[in-house]
Amino acid sequence: MIQLEAEEIMHLKVECSEALEVKEGIDGYLRVIPITGGTFEGRMKGTIVNGGADWNTQKPGNYAHAFAKYLLLTEDGEYIAVENEGILEPEDTRLIKTSPKFTADSKGKYGWLNRGVYVGSLKPGEGRVSVEIKIYRLL
Repeated sequence: MIQLEAEEIMHLKVECSEALEVKEGIDGYLRVIPITGGTFEGRMKGTIVNGGADWNTQKPGNYAHAFAKYLLLTEDGEYIAVENEGILEPEDTRLIKTSPKFTADSKGKYGWLNRGVYVGSLKPGEGRVSVEIKIYRLL
């Protein structure tokens, strides 16, 4: 049996505002949750840029599909785009599992993020922080 190892590369504390209720659509009940800021640290540090959002759709069968797209700004001035997707099952009391993808300057310091396989864990945050996400790179 193959054993996978993972390295934690990033811990995000994401600030969000109240959900915008699109309501019932063809794919389910859609809520768009604006991402208004936050911070991250780990192999890099910086801020979460205001303007992203989590498109959260409650599906038939009592589960939800989350798709967030946002931008990170490292403390040394590099932008990193993030797309993070996962399935939220209400009876699962463990952390919500996601699969993030990154786009960074391939010739820059963080170009390594463009390659590799990543997984994330998501949980509710405290105070102004609406969500905490830990991201791991599979080795």
